[in-house]
Amino acid sequence: MNFAFSDEQEQLREFVRSFLEEKSDEAAVREQMETEQGFDADVWQQMCDQLALPALIIPEEFGGQGYGYVELIVVLEEMGRSLLCAPYFSSVVLAANTLIHAGDEEAKAELLPQIASGTIATLALTEENGKWDESGITMQASGSGKDFTLDGTKMYVIDGNSAEILIVAARTDNGVSLFQVDANAEGLTRTSLATMDQTRKQSRIDFEGTPAKLIGNEGSGWETLSTVLDLAAVALAAEQVGGAQMCLDMSVEYAKVRVQFGRPIGSFQAIKHKCADMLLEVESAKSAAYYAGWCAAEMNDELPSTASLAKAYCSEAYFHAAAENIQIHGGIGFTWEHPAHLYFKRAKSSELLFGDPTYHRELLAQRIGL
Repeated sequence: MNFAFSDEQEQLREFVRSFLEEKSDEAAVREQMETEQGFDADVWQQMCDQLALPALIIPEEFGGQGYGYVELIVVLEEMGRSLLCAPYFSSVVLAANTLIHAGDEEAKAELLPQIASGTIATLALTEENGKWDESGITMQASGSGKDFTLDGTKMYVIDGNSAEILIVAARTDNGVSLFQVDANAEGLTRTSLATMDQTRKQSRIDFEGTPAKLIGNEGSGWETLSTVLDLAAVALAAEQVGGAQMCLDMSVEYAKVRVQFGRPIGSFQAIKHKCADMLLEVESAKSAAYYAGWCAAEMNDELPSTASLAKAYCSEAYFHAAAENIQIHGGIGFTWEHPAHLYFKRAKSSELLFGDPTYHRELLAQRIGL
């Protein structure tokens, strides 16, 4: 194991950061927050055509770049740093990972090249009960062979209104299964949800006799989803690290230039302690996320435990950094005009996504046999 990023990976980081500094600055983020789709289609197409980012972890035989999870966490860390508004997480981390691990070669050959080229996809998993475990999936699917119909509701679907490909988890007589649903399918209704974090759009999707195609084997869906949720937790942890680092950078820079009583506020002990605590937590979060990313790249036995550990710690580190960033900025940090609240809202929504820290600590305890 190498605990340092390679020169190629650092170049990837610099390339992505340069692109996002130009295309996803604060003005661009605020502009996309106000739109229904939540992203700039032209910028998304540039990410596909010029950077080939949606193809990053998709195997080469399916039109992808064939890189590993370490490269993905490098990219996601930069996306978290810039609060990128784009359907990347839903398409790559959720949908593509589900297809890669579902074991359905026909579905891979059909859908992965589309995602690699920029077709927006997502995973519809959670329901109104808000649970992230197997018991939370109660939506019913009826049919046989490959052809099914779905009835029920999915909630909090990331980029659900924009997705052209929907991968849906539902129950058959044999257990939880995965289904492919066309965005224009009959009986499908999509409704945008009002969320605290406007930089990541979520939707409610209702299914009423909606035709669907089985992915993988009937009843084997949760085995796939369990792996995908671990991979998603690792990916989100990397994104949280990027946001936390940005909050630390903003705080330190402001502490240098804001003067009170004739001296920079960074010279006051209280501010020094806040910045020092933030630095410790951010660096520790990096260690957790990077190690979990390596486990994901290797798909080793440590992945389930490190995924929960990283998600729990990085969630709290990001939320604390975002809150302290507001405190250090003082009155201006509470205003709509300042970007600090954008990071605070992303930190809070990410803390709850895929389960909060308490959920993941309990999951970790179960996984290591405590």
